[in-house]
This record gives sequence, C-alpha cells and structure tokens, in this order.
Amino acid sequence: MTPRTMRAARFSREGRRLRVEEVPVPAPGPGEVLVRIEACGICLSDVHMIDGTVPCPLEEVTPGHEPAGTVARLGSEVPFWQPGRRVVIAPGRGCGTCRHCGDGQSCLAPQVMGQNWDGAWAEYVVAPYQTLVEVPDGVPIEQAAVCADAVATPFSGLLDRGGLRPGETVGVWGIGGLGVHAVRIARLAGASLIVAVDTLEAARRRALEAGADHALDPRTDGLREEVLRLTGGEGLELAAEFSGVGSALDQAVSCLGRYGRAVVIGMSPEPIHLAENTILFGWYNHSLLGHDGYTTRHLTRLMRLLASGRLDLSRSVSDVLPLEEIARGVERLRTKEGNPVRIVVEP
Repeated sequence: MTPRTMRAARFSREGRRLRVEEVPVPAPGPGEVLVRIEACGICLSDVHMIDGTVPCPLEEVTPGHEPAGTVARLGSEVPFWQPGRRVVIAPGRGCGTCRHCGDGQSCLAPQVMGQNWDGAWAEYVVAPYQTLVEVPDGVPIEQAAVCADAVATPFSGLLDRGGLRPGETVGVWGIGGLGVHAVRIARLAGASLIVAVDTLEAARRRALEAGADHALDPRTDGLREEVLRLTGGEGLELAAEFSGVGSALDQAVSCLGRYGRAVVIGMSPEPIHLAENTILFGWYNHSLLGHDGYTTRHLTRLMRLLASGRLDLSRSVSDVLPLEEIARGVERLRTKEGNPVRIVVEP
C-alpha cells in the first residue's frame, strides 16, 4: 500500500528555487509503473538547469534523471513487471505525438525525466514500463542508479556513436562524472592507448586510477605534439569531449589522426568553432559527431557487466545524501567541492 503523499525536491523556474515539499504520490496510468526511489544521482545537467544555463521547459518540476529503486505499483496494460522487482530507469521517452512515434521510429522531440516531466529527486516516480531494466541481485542500488546517465551515456557514445573498436587509440577530454566512466569503458572495450585530458590535477589522477595510460593538462604548450608522440606520430583514432568547452573540442579535433572521429558528449551553450580548416578536415577525413542518450539495451548490458564484476563502479559514488540535503549536493557538484564523481540522493 503506497502512501498518499511523498517528499519531493521541487524546482521553480521563477527565482531558481529548489526546496523539498510534500506532494501527492503520482498514480501510474496505462503502460506506466510507480517506482519507489532508493537512489538517484545528481548530474551536472541538473545543476545547469537549476542555474539557468540549460533552459527548463516547465515552470515547476521535480529534477532527477538517474533513478533506481523498487517497483511499487503497476498501471493497467503493464506486462512482465511485478511489485518488489529492483529496477533502474532509462529517463527518456518519446513525445507520443510526432510522426516518428506514430510509426515506431526514433522520436523527433524526445523528452527527459526531470525536465519534461517530474523526475526522481523524490520518494516515488512514474515511468513507462518500457524504460525499466532489472537490477541483478548483488548490484548496489546506488551504482545501478548512476548507470542511468553517468555510465550509459559514455557507454553508448563511445561504442555505438563513436564506433570504438579493440586496439584503437582514444582521447578523453573532461574527466568528470561521465568522462571518468568513458576511461573505464575504453579500457573495458580494449583500447590500446587512453589519453585523458583535464585542467584539474585531481581529475587527472582519477583518470589514471580508472585506467588511462596518460593524463595531460590541456593548458600545456605542445599538447598536440605530445599526443602525436604517444601515438607514434599517427594521432588519435577516437576523441570524446565531455566538458562542453569549445576550446577543448577544438583541441580534441586537432589531435585526431587520419580518419579520426570526434564525439561531442559534453553540453553547454558554447558554439562549436574549430580552428582546423575545411581543406584539412576533408583531407584527413575527420568526423565530428554529436551524441546524447542511450537505450535500455545499453542499461541491460551495463547491469550484466556490473553483476559479473567486469565493470567496477565502487569508486563512482562519492557521497550519499538524504533528500533534505539536495541543495547542498547540487552546490557541491557545481563548485566541484571534493572533486566528486557522482553524489547520490537517497530519498
């Protein structure tokens, strides 16, 4: 029996106010599941929505899009799932109204939990049953939660969008909550060389601990020449940019070798501007790829990797906070206090 009300962190666009309030527990509709949240990560995109860097589409919303918990109640027309199952939730859904949604293609205007509808900085959340993935026994629920963006996004970005193949050379720009997992994924996928790039010394140390072969400061003169030296003069085959900083992307592209691919995963309002001219870009057959999101297929594979021990996320959760301290957690991530990978809320 679920309660009638719950605690939720509500963000108001006017005044940029975030506070914990008592609100009604949502009721699952047809094809939906009510999940009791046990852990939800704080993502930098949440921070940017709260500070206004990323626009919030709603006047008021409960943020949080890295959720895991237990199935509490089913709406009608929900197959397979039963109350009591541990799940992690993929936070995207189709708009349900565009022509692509109508004929089963990828949605033209996808929606995100915590932005387009109420998210999981709360005791309960409603999600379409198709977005649920079971969490295996023995996998800590907070590690499952951070997979729902911090791990799954670089996982799909490197392997699917970037086409990473065993033996390739990889560069990772920005070793934050997503970038450090990109290093782990590149190592797991068989990259022959991993070069991590970040301005923070603590982040560079973290990259080496995660499996990077080299960690460089992007402000160092001659960084491109050093990358060329490390790759035997050939340049990188794949570069992934996670900071959202335009100069970082420009530097990443400059380090690509012939037929090299750059994947843009970090987000910011900064425009893309590359110093490399179109003659060289074409001559080297460079590729510049945007990437966002993943599918439940990626989450399923990550749960298998966690359960098997192939993927170690034991150092990915920097702290676990009660819901009442959500504003403090957001501030710690914004200021990088303690250089956190992921701070998790436990409602």
